[in-house]
Amino acid sequence: MEFLNEFGDILIKGTMETLYMTFASVFFAYLFGLPMGVALVVSDDNHIMPSKIVNRVLGTIVNITRSVPFIILLIAVIPFTRMVVGTAIGANAAIVPLVIGATPFVARMVESSLKELNKGIIEAAASMGCSNLEIIYKVMIPESMPSLVLGSSITTITLVGYSAMAGAIGAGGLGDLAIRYGYYRYESELMLVTIVVLVLIVQAIQFAGNHISKKINRLY
Repeated sequence: MEFLNEFGDILIKGTMETLYMTFASVFFAYLFGLPMGVALVVSDDNHIMPSKIVNRVLGTIVNITRSVPFIILLIAVIPFTRMVVGTAIGANAAIVPLVIGATPFVARMVESSLKELNKGIIEAAASMGCSNLEIIYKVMIPESMPSLVLGSSITTITLVGYSAMAGAIGAGGLGDLAIRYGYYRYESELMLVTIVVLVLIVQAIQFAGNHISKKINRLY
């Protein structure tokens, strides 16, 4: 009871900030990463819209961005973060590097999911007169949806970890609590609770992703 009286409010606030940063980042990462992943697939050789230039440029951008450790990326994009949201600290500021770091990850996850699709389905759709856009939005994405959902749960879990790391530069959330109280003030009890909360969040996301994926898979 004493623990809740002392840390209950900041623990709830930190949890809400972590969830906010994570899911807002997932939304924007998929907003940019989904079309990028689709472009990587369809621009490949022997696909519906082959283009070596597009494929190589996008592949290079994705590989370079993914090569930068997230903690370094957090610091490197501070000027850009200030330009976008007007500040470099807080949950809103953390979303900018989280999106930049997650977008290429999403692109590769989407690429991997779409490449699992049987090419015979795409060829059948093309033979029935479907346009390239119809093949993408009515065939490729719906048929790959179970795998895409699993990929989104992996992405979300990754961003939970990234959001905790962002606490090192004042982003707020559970990572900030762990650093400020667990590391600097030696509040081991609060550190343990933040770890438990993060584990529960990750388990809930993974369970939801698996459950939704199985539901969608039964529809097909």
